[in-house]
Amino acid sequence: MTLMRTFLGAAATLALGAGVALAEPALIYDLGGKYDKSFNEAAFHGAEKWAQETGGKYLEIVLQSEAQREQALRSFAEAGANPIITTGFAMASPIEEVAPDYPDTLFVTIDGWVDMPNVLTIGFTEHEGSYLVGMMAAKASKTGTVGFIGGMDVPLIRKFACGYAQGVLAANPDAKVISNMTGTTPTAWNDPVKGGELANAQISQGADVIYAAAGGTGVGVLQTAADAGILSIGVDSNQNHLHPGQVLTSMLKRVDVAVYDVMMAGDEAKGGFLTLDLAAEGVGYAMDEHNQNLVNDDMIAAVEAAKAQIIAGEITVEDYGATSTCAVLKF
Repeated sequence: MTLMRTFLGAAATLALGAGVALAEPALIYDLGGKYDKSFNEAAFHGAEKWAQETGGKYLEIVLQSEAQREQALRSFAEAGANPIITTGFAMASPIEEVAPDYPDTLFVTIDGWVDMPNVLTIGFTEHEGSYLVGMMAAKASKTGTVGFIGGMDVPLIRKFACGYAQGVLAANPDAKVISNMTGTTPTAWNDPVKGGELANAQISQGADVIYAAAGGTGVGVLQTAADAGILSIGVDSNQNHLHPGQVLTSMLKRVDVAVYDVMMAGDEAKGGFLTLDLAAEGVGYAMDEHNQNLVNDDMIAAVEAAKAQIIAGEITVEDYGATSTCAVLKF
């Protein structure tokens, strides 16, 4: 798990190997909560892995309001934390305000976009991973209708939806994809009740596989799907274990690896831009004992073939974030 090596010099490579971190790192969790069983929790697991392997300690805070974003950044910077790792695109603007005041501190934005010398921007090809689980959804569906439930309606989440719909239609051109977003404010990341309501609405329209890309809200989607006896698809972290035998797979977004690698690099990590794609194993799908009876050999063969073709450039998955549109999306 060395996805960050292209941004590290020789000294940093030694730091990776030896587990050296010259300053105490800090991690800022977004509003969905540290234990959202998804995006933020993946970041937590990456930090914990670093701490267990190195014996190091890190600072952390779970944001409770928008007003805390800039305050948390400045507090950690003043305390000498380095690097300061943030989760969620909403941290980009606060970083743009704070980073110039602390030129010797590295700020890391996961899912944001900041072009400054002391900021490392880490992104993922969520549309590629979502394409693969979309293929699996289409092959597992008995009704020919599948669903997508996103969290906050932003281009990033439409990126998940766009890739998913393309994968579904690649596997079954006659399939129907029902798509809904939970809301337009940050509360959409932590509303499992609303997630369950949207899942029930999709089930009533015939959906028998539902993909949730909604942070803590997705927990409600997965629960409702399990209660209704249909399949769901988790996101970011491996969520297969939440409802064994009911979660078809989870689209893995390796936030844990990104956090781990940055912390291992410590003071030697540098600013720049990094996109973690299928080739770098930055995204993928989860297989384990909890879903092995749901995924047959035909699914695996089709998905692995598509994965190889995407990596080779033979299949291009449309990226909503790049085009600001997606021909196959219907909200």
